[in-house]
Amino acid sequence: MEPRRFLRAILNTTLGVLAVAGQIAMAAPTHGQPDADAADRDLERPPSWSIPSYPEVRRRMNGWLDAVALADQARKDEIAAVREAWPEQQPVDPAADVLDHVMDSFARLDTRCAALRQSMVDGRTAAEAAAADIGWLNGPATDPFQRDTVRLWLGRECVRRDRFDEGLPLLADLDPTTSVDPATLLFHRAACQHWLLESDVAIESLDRLLERSGEIPVRYERVARLLRADIAALEDESLDHIARRMRDITRRLDLGRPGPKTLAVQDGVIDSLDKMIKAIEQQQQQQQQSQSSGGAGGGGRSGNGTPMDDSRIAGGKGAGEVTKRDLGDSDGWGKLPPHEREEALQQIGREFPAHYREAIEQYFKRLASGEEKR
Repeated sequence: MEPRRFLRAILNTTLGVLAVAGQIAMAAPTHGQPDADAADRDLERPPSWSIPSYPEVRRRMNGWLDAVALADQARKDEIAAVREAWPEQQPVDPAADVLDHVMDSFARLDTRCAALRQSMVDGRTAAEAAAADIGWLNGPATDPFQRDTVRLWLGRECVRRDRFDEGLPLLADLDPTTSVDPATLLFHRAACQHWLLESDVAIESLDRLLERSGEIPVRYERVARLLRADIAALEDESLDHIARRMRDITRRLDLGRPGPKTLAVQDGVIDSLDKMIKAIEQQQQQQQQSQSSGGAGGGGRSGNGTPMDDSRIAGGKGAGEVTKRDLGDSDGWGKLPPHEREEALQQIGREFPAHYREAIEQYFKRLASGEEKR
């Protein structure tokens, strides 16, 4: 089975959070102090759901097989073959997936399940598959065990294909206490809620999943903690919130779904951006008003020496006259002795770029030749 694109994206974007979390988890408690984690565990409420054992799942599968055999006695051999796939002792297979195993058994005896599974393999959208192939699930004749398991399987397949808004309705009202794989149910439900930015219910689903921390698959537990930290820190109408909604729009368009839901998300993003721009403009106006009121009075300067906000003629009271000085009309005005001139040029060369020195040398040469007017 190929790695899930959803899990890769989450792990890539939150790698730094995972590193920090690992460091915290490795930190040992202070010597002589009680283990805080152990104390917290003692105060925790008991989990609200349990992981069904293999014998329990086998018992429910045999109950479904009994109902099929009662309805169609001519299929005894096929039913017996499916029973053999569920021996009394659980097969030792670390890669086995209980949900896939149950779905395989359904598909061997129910052509509707086989067609539904094939439709997903053929690349049909989950919406098309749901509309065409799962109407029978809600019928009164459908066994609840089969109905809930098929919905869970289909919802998981939707998440694997980034179709979160199609998977969530399939998973939303399933009960973990009766599910054949409650960890898969809670994780994929939370994944849909996280992507669709349903923060409160996503946190609720993740918290419920983590009630069985240490018992659920490691990949579920690690990613669930990252998802919870990520969604808990998300603020509504923030830039991060807007960016995630824009990412969701891109996902919908990539899946070829520019429908009313996508347009509604786009309109929401535009409204949020408009609100943010207006808030920034109001803040700038308030700052300008504060600056202008602080600089008002005193002819452009406030009593504490604040300069004018704008360039304009000041209201000074002086006569505007400048004391004239006699600079003389000697031919030596503007000239320096050679050693003082060289010292000045060296100083300029140290403190200013080279082209300043060249310009001043040219100026001195023009003075010497009488080309520069004094």
